[in-house]
Amino acid sequence: MKKRVLVVEDDEALGWMLCENLAFEGFEVRRAADGNLAVTAAREFAPDLVVLDVMLPGRDGFELVGLLRQGGPVPIIMLTARGQKADKLKGLKLGADDYVTKPFDVEELMARVRNVLRRSSPEVPQLVLGRVTIDFVAMTARHGRDQLHFTHREFRLLQYLAERPGRVVSRHELLREVWGYPDMPATRLVDNAVARVRKKLEPDPANPRFVHTVHGDGYTITPEG
Repeated sequence: MKKRVLVVEDDEALGWMLCENLAFEGFEVRRAADGNLAVTAAREFAPDLVVLDVMLPGRDGFELVGLLRQGGPVPIIMLTARGQKADKLKGLKLGADDYVTKPFDVEELMARVRNVLRRSSPEVPQLVLGRVTIDFVAMTARHGRDQLHFTHREFRLLQYLAERPGRVVSRHELLREVWGYPDMPATRLVDNAVARVRKKLEPDPANPRFVHTVHGDGYTITPEG
């Protein structure tokens, strides 16, 4: 079955070009020309991935990130204008899986689409850490009968570590593969995210059983505790 991609882009020429290239790559494609139509199109089309422009008539791309995910954890690639670093950071903080800066190379965008889709089909569909069960397909987590709230990025962080059991994953790798930052200066993004995750799933966050820090190197996960 073909993967479905929804393109949300108001520029007629760019939207047509994106749809044509995605169709050529074997995807089933639909386009919405403004933010209001995007919500309806996503509901009807049920895309596997959304390519989402930031600047749109109606609702902008930032507002749409949350709205598009109301029906499920659909991955999103945001398109931002050249030099708008603040837009990139805001989109990633809201939970976008990747971003591409205009003007962009079409082959690079296609590679990013395939990469994000690959990440959204987890090799480890479920992770059990003590009494906590995490479902990476449905993006849900429970502690016994109680539901836990993880952000989209926190799920991706745990998924990335879970797919590499026993391996130490560097902060730089996590920033690149989970946050989508190809080059990033010193930042506490990863450390802060790990601290939040530990508070939610560790019996004693100060002495973690499952998500471990390897000082100077990165993080590793041990499901058996």
